[in-house]
Amino acid sequence: MTLVMGIDSSTQSVKALLVDGDDGTVVDQASAKHPDGTEVDPRAWTAALDTVTPGLLERAEAVAVGGQQHGMVALDADGEPVRDALLWNDTRSAGAARDLIEEHGGPQACAEAVGSVLVASFTVTKLRWLRDHEPEAAARVERVLLPHDYVSAHLAAPGTAPFTDRGDASGTGYYAAHEGRWRPDLAAAALGREVALPEVVDPGAVAGRTVAGQVLGAGTGDNMAAALGMDLRPGDVLVSIGTSGVASTVSRSAVVDGTGAVTGFADATGGYLPMATTMNAARILDLQAALLGVDHDELAELALSAPAGANGVTLLPYYGGERTPNRPDATGTWTGLRPSTTRADLARAAYEALLCSLADAVDLIGGAVPEQVGRILLVGGAARSAAVRALAPAVLGRPVEVPPSAEYVALGAARQAAWALSGAETPPAWPAPPTDLLEADPTPDVRARYTELRDRTSDWN
Repeated sequence: MTLVMGIDSSTQSVKALLVDGDDGTVVDQASAKHPDGTEVDPRAWTAALDTVTPGLLERAEAVAVGGQQHGMVALDADGEPVRDALLWNDTRSAGAARDLIEEHGGPQACAEAVGSVLVASFTVTKLRWLRDHEPEAAARVERVLLPHDYVSAHLAAPGTAPFTDRGDASGTGYYAAHEGRWRPDLAAAALGREVALPEVVDPGAVAGRTVAGQVLGAGTGDNMAAALGMDLRPGDVLVSIGTSGVASTVSRSAVVDGTGAVTGFADATGGYLPMATTMNAARILDLQAALLGVDHDELAELALSAPAGANGVTLLPYYGGERTPNRPDATGTWTGLRPSTTRADLARAAYEALLCSLADAVDLIGGAVPEQVGRILLVGGAARSAAVRALAPAVLGRPVEVPPSAEYVALGAARQAAWALSGAETPPAWPAPPTDLLEADPTPDVRARYTELRDRTSDWN
């Protein structure tokens, strides 16, 4: 048995899987929490990693890291952070995003340059914010890494040059995804001067060695790793409900969407991973459970006791601003509240809002790629909810498949590690997991009311 290790360094935690490189069977695993917040000292990630790797890493022949996308890890000449990392869900750079789009010559020109229209999540906008709001820290920046790059560097043997992959690089705002190259001029324009960027390692290539000599894969962004872990194929749409909500697919063609609704990312295999992302996902349910004073099982039970449409109650769930649509300053909006509104109606409206938001994302993805949408796969922590499972096919208007609960980001990183170890041209073929098929009668009226509220509030929310 050849063992490899995959690491998921996410917003909330680090997870490490020891995996049989021949068939993808998980042999052992460990996890640890990350600090909360939208800015975090990146050394907290490596400290957490050091608590989960003992007993696993020494048994592996190769390792790779999947990590949260976009975050800005700005380092000084000694390789130390000049400030806490700004994460993908920190929206303070929304104004910088607007300025940079204008400097590109508008949204379409921006998409043509880097594959995506910039939003506050992108690293380049955080560099501009740093230049404008913390000039002393900006003056000390010598190198900029992504979170997964920083964690990979911690594993690498001394003297290894910093590295990344095309998938995660394509979420920076200074990498031309369709051309496969850095745009260092765009990073320099954002920060006000040139800055060192990591080497982009080819898909499946060996990026380096660990301190103990194991093969070190390039790693990638979390969504790219999940696609690799699930062996996503063209036509499959993966809907993930975690801290963020994501609809993504793999495509043979680069996507350049000047509306900004779909980001034209690269994937970890040489293709592309167009994606529509919402900032508000599982936390919609977290907040609703807290407001009603129930746990998640009770929230689901309440929701399923109310009729479709929640007796006219509709929620626009942009509590922390939103990315799709791009409304960074938005707040949540409720409508249809009456004296007869029940706790069950409020619970149902929260689930329907979450799923309507994701249905919008699925529609956007389907309209952006040449491949016809086939399967819809539902993953993420909230996919275990009885209410999500019951309502997802109704709101999405089509059958939904749910794979087994698994750490697909870490599993995808492990598959990448096995690929690098093998030296083959393609990733290893691991058996696909069985899925549960979910079906329900469509509820188009729910989508229609949600759409009306979304569009009606576009000018003021």
